[in-house]
Amino acid sequence: MIRYISTRGDKTPKSFTDVLLNGMAPDGGLYVPHQWPHVRVEDLVGLSYPQMAYKIIHPFVGGDIPDDDLRQMIDQTYGDSFKHAAVAPLVQMAPSLWSLELFCGPTLAFKDYALQLVGRLFDYVLKQRGERLTIVGATSGDTGSAAIEACRNCSNLDIFILHPKGRTSEVQRRQMTTVISPNVFNIALEGHFDDCQNAVKAMFADENFRNDIHLSAVNSINWARIMAQIVYYFAAAVALNRHHDKIAFAVPTGNFGNVYAGYCAMKMGLPVERLIIGSNRNDILTRFFETGSMTAGTVEPSLSPSMDIQVSSNFERLLFDVVDRDAQSVVACMDQFKNAGEYTLTKSHWDKARDLFCAHRCSDDQTLVTMRQWYDASGYLLDPHTAVGVYAAEKAALDGKIPVVALACAHPAKFPDSVQKATGIRPPLPSHLADLYDRKEVFTVLPNDLDGLKKFVREKRNK
Repeated sequence: MIRYISTRGDKTPKSFTDVLLNGMAPDGGLYVPHQWPHVRVEDLVGLSYPQMAYKIIHPFVGGDIPDDDLRQMIDQTYGDSFKHAAVAPLVQMAPSLWSLELFCGPTLAFKDYALQLVGRLFDYVLKQRGERLTIVGATSGDTGSAAIEACRNCSNLDIFILHPKGRTSEVQRRQMTTVISPNVFNIALEGHFDDCQNAVKAMFADENFRNDIHLSAVNSINWARIMAQIVYYFAAAVALNRHHDKIAFAVPTGNFGNVYAGYCAMKMGLPVERLIIGSNRNDILTRFFETGSMTAGTVEPSLSPSMDIQVSSNFERLLFDVVDRDAQSVVACMDQFKNAGEYTLTKSHWDKARDLFCAHRCSDDQTLVTMRQWYDASGYLLDPHTAVGVYAAEKAALDGKIPVVALACAHPAKFPDSVQKATGIRPPLPSHLADLYDRKEVFTVLPNDLDGLKKFVREKRNK
């Protein structure tokens, strides 16, 4: 039975439901499995996406949820909420390059693949326990809308989402702020994404506040998010018939959560050759893999706003493994990063991180060029985030015999201005969002003040 420990030293084994509801460990660390289950790709052949998801997710739940109930939630998630029969379809772009289209969910972004399930898990567990939670999350664009969509009908929780004022696309903002529900609260924070993320972390670090309002998280610091994202890595390998042969993935990422799910898949037995990270101008991850130093810079707005991040929270989970699960080393790095804005790994630990990962940065100009080149060559539209990942895949220049799957993390219609600038085409929103620009928006603008944020959450939540 799999149990969970903290990256910062709390080795008291936690159950899946404890980890789900707590989000972050009390010592400030992130939860990781104490061991990895093994999954054989060949055992997934012929399964539907929901069946595959159950087989991969079930070991992590560890009997906390009855099998039939877990299976029903997974079937409902991937049977009802997604618009493509394959759930995560593959499209061939070139002889050895494929696009994994992760925008078939209700909010047109890869976050749906985890959060549609996580919302159901929250509601189920809270009903069983007779409890109510307050969820507070930070978003650079897509997490917020996916989390709100997943939680808007949950009767046992309130959700507060902080987004950086003026730093998301209009579609991203409206997908959050037009959801009118008594348990949904949108906050436009005067600052950038890292300010939002730091505020959320500070709320979790305040034990009295956390306990008083029964605080939890839906950001990718919540292990359940990572767990659900592992599935589509295996699904891609099955679709390409890569049972034993290597496969590579190119992932545009800022917070490291999506690509970390690929690492988890590798630890579970997926034959991964390389995990290729695509960064925009906010290139903290690329700089780390180039130098061995994690050094925070200034967040700069870009054409791929969901990646405008200089604190990659989920990297702590990889760091924990890189330093051989020595929690004291993790704490030392995190303290140094908090106090000085940087930490540096030993060469042996840095080399260990580079065994599987590589990273490449893509400027805004190169993002537009990549979008235009692929549209001109094939008529295939890329959103700016996916373009960053595709560019990184090209720069990695792997052996042509190894297929590279580029994760298409958002629908082009979420970023119509950038797509139109690059290609001349303004992609329309799908029918279920066609009236998005006409819907009423509700949100609250707040300064970057922790005490003020705490007061707002306390006063607005449903008690």
